Amino acid sequence: MDKPHPQPARGSTASPGRRPTPGLGRLRTVAGVLVLGLAVWWLWDLVDTAEVTRAGAAVLAAPLATVGALLAYAAAFGLRTVVWTRMQPALPSGQAWAALHVALAANHVLPLRLGEVLRVTSVLRRTALSARPVIAAVALLRLGDLMALVVIAAVATPVALVAVVGGAGAVVVALVCAVAVLGAGWWCVRVARATSATGSRALRSPDGWVAVGTVSAWLLEAVVLWVVAGTAGVGLSLPEAAGVTAITVFAQVLAVTPGGVGTYEAAGTAALLALGVGAPEAFAVVLLTHAVKTAYSLALGAVALFAPAPGYWGGWRLPRTVPPRATTADPAPDDDAPVVVFLPAHDEEQVIASVIRRIPTAVAGRGVQVLVIDDGSSDATAQEARGAGAEVLSLGHNQGLGAAVRRGLAEAAARAPAAGVYLDADGEYPPEEIPAVVAPVLRGEADYVIGSRFAGRIDSMRPHRRLGNLVLTRWLRWTARRRDLTDGQSGFRAFSPAALGEAEVVHDYNYAQVLTLDLLAKGYRYAEVPISYAFRTTGTSFVSLGRYLRKVVPAVHRELNGAAR
Repeated sequence: MDKPHPQPARGSTASPGRRPTPGLGRLRTVAGVLVLGLAVWWLWDLVDTAEVTRAGAAVLAAPLATVGALLAYAAAFGLRTVVWTRMQPALPSGQAWAALHVALAANHVLPLRLGEVLRVTSVLRRTALSARPVIAAVALLRLGDLMALVVIAAVATPVALVAVVGGAGAVVVALVCAVAVLGAGWWCVRVARATSATGSRALRSPDGWVAVGTVSAWLLEAVVLWVVAGTAGVGLSLPEAAGVTAITVFAQVLAVTPGGVGTYEAAGTAALLALGVGAPEAFAVVLLTHAVKTAYSLALGAVALFAPAPGYWGGWRLPRTVPPRATTADPAPDDDAPVVVFLPAHDEEQVIASVIRRIPTAVAGRGVQVLVIDDGSSDATAQEARGAGAEVLSLGHNQGLGAAVRRGLAEAAARAPAAGVYLDADGEYPPEEIPAVVAPVLRGEADYVIGSRFAGRIDSMRPHRRLGNLVLTRWLRWTARRRDLTDGQSGFRAFSPAALGEAEVVHDYNYAQVLTLDLLAKGYRYAEVPISYAFRTTGTSFVSLGRYLRKVVPAVHRELNGAAR
């Protein structure tokens, strides 16, 4: 691996801001676990384990029925996807589906129905839609869901609804939902008018098809309870299953525990009791139904975090296709334009002079300029470099290898070169091979060239470093979608003038992976040249795998998700 320069704490490039209180996060986690534990304990105390075992065995013995129930459940979310995109035409269907399932899974692992927040954040993080129309659509759709549940419960199982919330309670719930839906609808219409006035398709006012789709989705979801009850030997009609489903889901609005554990079972059992189902059988059916839904939620929710791209946390690979650069726009270098070689260096007094003296004075008939970027060395690196004939530019204090490479790229570009070459200053890479590495650039065949150790000759490399380099290169190859990439951490690279001018390094600690991803994403032509390599015999390498990964992986994620563009 390349050698990141050591960095003091003040070298961090993290954005300033107030950090979240660690104690508060831990307190929330502990509270959630305690609440969930109490709910599970309460349920276990009430469970007729023999009946649950019997009903569970019956469900497992009918896999086709269970698969059918899951398909109906999936169809319900497919219909909700259609409804949502009807209100928000600019929202891609895949991202609507993903947001629904991310929220569904989160509601099963977070308390207080906090998964609903992720429905909004999933869309905002993965699309270009603005917050206001997304929040308006989600609020109206969720309130519409609640109103649909009240209507279904009142029409399909009025006895069960009254048994659970009481007659007055049912009226109050219906009135509150109606007022809430009307209020949200009014707000949604205002937002829709405001967005349509600007020519945006961010939000439409709801119509009859939205209402029909909302109700139909809940009827499809009721199939899960209907199938589980039937396979467990509990006679339940589809309308009754719809009514009980509506009651149990509505009750989860008040749920505190993740997944509504306890609230769901209590409401569902009470509703089935009102329909004449025995208590042990009712509880077993509701518990198994909840288990089936939870399994679906966690499985599909996990998928929805990453697919479709971009995932909830952004992308982890370059796009399959990147726009090619218009190379005709790059002016040809002057006949006397030099090849600029820059060497970031930190405490390399023992070897820097010999490396500089081995650099050719001319390449392909062009003069060579040598720049040393002194990254806050505490020894005589700068004096040794000047004595060997290099121009030395100091960063003042130690900022990191990424910062030094960034400065080197900028300084090389400012000298109007025919090409630029980056070379590690530790003597591991032979300067005599500069003509071979820079040749594809000078011939106009490539904009960015890496000298590959693994395509060439390695005289010595410690086994653990060889393994680390191979693993990280494999990762970078996958991330960049380039099968021809064989050395992701090489400290020997060449650049065209345009690549020098546009190259960006998004973090100070290192440059290797982010620089390659940056230039490939911008459409620069890539090539590799075999080189020779020998592990350093002087000085100290500051590579620490744990710290390297902690710094590099987040930086690669930032690069892939537009931090530098």
